[in-house]
Amino acid sequence: MSVEPWLDALHASSSRLAAAVDGLSDEELARTSYDTEWTIAQVLSHLGSGAEIFAGLLERGIAGQTGAPGQEELVAIWDRWNALSGPEQRAQWRVADARHLEIIDSLSAEQRESLRVPFFAGLVDLQTYAGYRLSEQSVHAWDVEVALDPEAATIPAAEIDLLWERLDLVASRVGNTDTLSRLAPANVAVTRTDAPDDVAALSLDSELHFYPGKTADPSAGSVTGPTEALLRLVYGRNRPERDGVTVVAGTGSVTLEDLRALFPGF
Repeated sequence: MSVEPWLDALHASSSRLAAAVDGLSDEELARTSYDTEWTIAQVLSHLGSGAEIFAGLLERGIAGQTGAPGQEELVAIWDRWNALSGPEQRAQWRVADARHLEIIDSLSAEQRESLRVPFFAGLVDLQTYAGYRLSEQSVHAWDVEVALDPEAATIPAAEIDLLWERLDLVASRVGNTDTLSRLAPANVAVTRTDAPDDVAALSLDSELHFYPGKTADPSAGSVTGPTEALLRLVYGRNRPERDGVTVVAGTGSVTLEDLRALFPGF
């Protein structure tokens, strides 16, 4: 796949979030987001500090550097953002996010192919890098939007389609190890109600994996729901009263509450 859809989605996600927060009052910025430990402004602070860090990673890659920043440098950035007021966090998020996108937009076609970004997991190409950033932006934008409008908030289909293909990377890294040990071994069939012919499998064993395109025996258990809701389940953002995700226990007796415990969120 070309890197362009990923970069387009980054722009769209930024625009979507800006439209949601630009007119908010100070009191609304102080409202609790979906992540009950963060206000809406603090979500913007998280995304803003992330944009600053990611812009620095891009600049390192453009300069030919191969090492990511150390923990001390990251903590200094986070502390500076955490010290801002809510309105300042929103304002500085706009600045940092725009700068990050400007650096991406300045890359030539050749650079987009050849650039290797010194990410924390090692050197990555621009598409992989954009996937990490989109994962942050799309889901945290939803954290804000759902706090403002629980009925209408949704991650757009164009972003969902991209994030679905990298869901194994997320699932394998964020799954709760104690819950995995309790449930394993089990293979859970995953069916998307809006794409019923596009199968997937959730493998619970010594490792946790999510395999788009792989079939699992439904007798071991099955989970069904809209693509967007299933993706949010893996990101720890399942709303059992709204999302339409159902789990039929098989021989593994995996329940929706088990999956919510397996994917507690981050």
